[in-house]
Amino acid sequence: MLTLLFRSFIRSTGVKIGLGFLLTAGLVSLLVGRQFLDRQHRHHREVVAAQQADLRQLAEFNSKEMGLMLYYAPFALVNETLPLAGLSIGQRDVNPSIQRLTIRGLEGQKYDADLNNPSNLLLGNIDFSFVLIYLFPLLIIAFTYSVVSEERENGTWRVVAVQSRNLMGFIAQLFAVRLAVVLGLLVLLLGGGVAVLGLPLDAPFWLFAATAVLYVLGWFGICFWVASLHRPSSTNAVLLITTWLGLLVVVPAAVNQYLLTRYPLPEALATTVKQRRGYHEKWDMPQAPTVAKFYAHYPQFKHYPLPNTSFNWLWYYAMQQMGDDESARESGELRQKLYQREAASRQFGLWLPSVHAQLRLNDLARSGLGNQVRFLDETTRFHERLRLYFYPKIFEEYPVKAENWDQHFVETFADRSPIRVADFLLPPLLFALLLAGLGWLNFRRHLYHL
Repeated sequence: MLTLLFRSFIRSTGVKIGLGFLLTAGLVSLLVGRQFLDRQHRHHREVVAAQQADLRQLAEFNSKEMGLMLYYAPFALVNETLPLAGLSIGQRDVNPSIQRLTIRGLEGQKYDADLNNPSNLLLGNIDFSFVLIYLFPLLIIAFTYSVVSEERENGTWRVVAVQSRNLMGFIAQLFAVRLAVVLGLLVLLLGGGVAVLGLPLDAPFWLFAATAVLYVLGWFGICFWVASLHRPSSTNAVLLITTWLGLLVVVPAAVNQYLLTRYPLPEALATTVKQRRGYHEKWDMPQAPTVAKFYAHYPQFKHYPLPNTSFNWLWYYAMQQMGDDESARESGELRQKLYQREAASRQFGLWLPSVHAQLRLNDLARSGLGNQVRFLDETTRFHERLRLYFYPKIFEEYPVKAENWDQHFVETFADRSPIRVADFLLPPLLFALLLAGLGWLNFRRHLYHL
C-alpha cells in the first residue's frame, strides 16, 4: 500500500513542478553560499597580503618616528568564516568580518563596515536557510492541504473507509509518503551543500541537519493538525497560508519592531560623538591633566615623563585613549543592549519555529548577532594588546627599522562559544509532537464522520 501511495503521489504533475522548483531554488542557494565563501576567503587573502605590504611601506617612509609610523599602520583581525556560513549567511552580509585597526581611538574604528547597496541588503541573500525556512513550508502546504479533504470531496472516502481496516494507519501513510519526499529533497540539498561548499561532516553539520529536519517536521505537524479539523480543501489552504504569513512575516516583523522599541540604541551615535569629542577637545586643554588621566588608566607607564614640548606622542596617544575612556559608558550600554536583543529573540524563538530555526542555524554557522558581538569584544581585546605592545616603543622612541614588522601577522578570531544540543532540538521537537498529537486526537474523534 505504501509503495502504491508513493507512486501515485510522485507521478502527479503538480508534485514534479513543486519539487523541481524547490530543487532549483536550493541549488541556487548553494551557489550563493559558494560565492559568499569565496568572497570571504578572497578578502582574507587580500588583507594578509595588504598588511605585510602596508607595514613595510609605512616603515620605509616613516622611519624616523615610531609614533608617526603607528599613526597610519593598520593591523587586521579576521572573524573566522565557517563553511556552514555558506548555508546560513545570517548577518555576515551586513556586519564586517574583517577589522583593520590602528592603535588610535578604538570606538571610532570598531563599527566601520563595508559599503553595500542598500537595495541588496533589503532583499537579502537567497541562502539555504531562506529556502528551508520560507520555501519548504510552502511546498509542504501544497502537498498536504487536501490530503484527506480531497478524498471526501471526490466521494471516495467512504470506499476507503469500507476497504481499510485501519483508517488512522492509512492517513499516517498519506502523510508519511509526503514527508519522505520532502525529507529526501532536504537530504539531497544538504548532500549538495557538502559537495559544493566543502562542508565537513562534523557535529555542527549533523546538528544543523537535525534542526532542519525538525523544522520540516514542525510544518508537517501544523498541516496534520489543520487536516484534522474536518474542513474543505479551500479552507485548509487559506488556514495554512495564513499560518505561513503569520509565522514567517507578520509575527517576526512585530517581534522585531518590539525589540527595536524595547531596546533602542541611541548609544551607537552617542558612543561615536563622545569618542570624537573626548579626543578633539583635548587639543585645546593643557597636556598635564590629559596625561595624568592616561597614567591613571595605565599606571605601568608612569615612569615615562611628559616632555616639555608643544607636541609629543605621549600626549597625543593619551588624547586618543581619553576619547575611548570617556565613551566607555555608552559603549558598554550599547553592548549590553545588543546582548539583550539577542536574549529576547531567543525567548520569542521558543514559541516561533521560524525564528528559532533562523537563530539556531546562524549559531551553528557563527553568522548571527551573538557572534558579531563576541567578535567586537575580541576586537577590543586585540586593540588593547596592540596598545600595550607598542606604547613602550613609542614612548622610548624605539627605532622603526629595528622592529620586525614581518612578525605582525593577521590574527583570526575563532568563535568557540558553547552549544547546547537540547536548546536546538527540544523546542521544535515538542512543537511537532504537540501538533501531531492534537491532530491525532481530532482524527480519532471525527474519523468515521468524515
